[in-house]
Amino acid sequence: MSLETLWLALLGLLLAGYFVLGGYDYGVQMLHPLLGDRTPHRAGPTDRNDALAAIAPFFLGNEVWLVAFTGVLFGAFPYLEGTLLSALYPLIVAILVGLVLGNAAIQLRGRTRNARARRYGGALIVCGGALPALGWGLVLGLLLHGVPRRADGTFHLDTGTVLTPFVLVCGVTTALLFAAHGAAFVALRSSPALAARARRTGAQLLGAVGAAGSLALMLTLFGAGASMTNRTTAAVIAALLAAALLAAHRYLSRGHLGRAFTATCCATLLPVLLVGAGHYPYVLISSAGSGMTVSQGAADGATLKILTAFGVFVIPLILAYQSWSWWAFRGRTGRRHPHYF
Repeated sequence: MSLETLWLALLGLLLAGYFVLGGYDYGVQMLHPLLGDRTPHRAGPTDRNDALAAIAPFFLGNEVWLVAFTGVLFGAFPYLEGTLLSALYPLIVAILVGLVLGNAAIQLRGRTRNARARRYGGALIVCGGALPALGWGLVLGLLLHGVPRRADGTFHLDTGTVLTPFVLVCGVTTALLFAAHGAAFVALRSSPALAARARRTGAQLLGAVGAAGSLALMLTLFGAGASMTNRTTAAVIAALLAAALLAAHRYLSRGHLGRAFTATCCATLLPVLLVGAGHYPYVLISSAGSGMTVSQGAADGATLKILTAFGVFVIPLILAYQSWSWWAFRGRTGRRHPHYF
């Protein structure tokens, strides 16, 4: 395996990890009005929201995966980064705005007793989850479908490209998937009463994900969807995604919460694998079928060798930190750690 392919696999691993860990954060935020505790607790000055408390110990730590992904993209794939960010600039800005809104709203909501301010804070929490979830879904849709390429070889994005049925369906499907993933996480981590409500909500959302995903598949079959380089590989990954969704629905319905969350984790990371393996050796394609290959987007060999020595130290450190945080805050909300929000 070449260094370029190795770093592409690492880039995909970091993005998949971010989708799995950040995905349930965004899902819980989007479900805040449905899963939130509407009655104030006498134990504190503000109402303690069990759903938000479930993600509290991991909330900011999960963003480390996005930072690491961005660092690898800038360092190992500078030509891809320059092309990708310029083409997808409006969506990247929307995602970052959502991140800032969500982080600020969650941190500030528990620090005010004003009912109106708390309602506004709750709305911003939902927006802070929905904007990144929808934005990443649109990015996935564009990468699967292909980004228009100019005569000079650069890629270009306009409103008409984003507002196509397939890209919009991918955005909605991803947002619904993150919401279902968040529901599975809350069911695993929260009190029995809230867990039961999250189970029902998650099962309903998984049905909606299946319906939206089927529409995306139909558009692809009729030539208006994904333009895959490796169709057999893409079909296998799509089948695995469908199987993960079915398993998650079954496990949630039967109360096997750990298995359900594992299944939603698999369903959340598989779209990243679909883009990477389905388009290999391209890292960015146009709707016409040509695109930027791995070697064209990657840095030179000497740079990749230096980065490899750095990555051997940093990546295990990230994995160790994430494993420690999960172990330290294991168990349901209120049993192993206090409420945070």
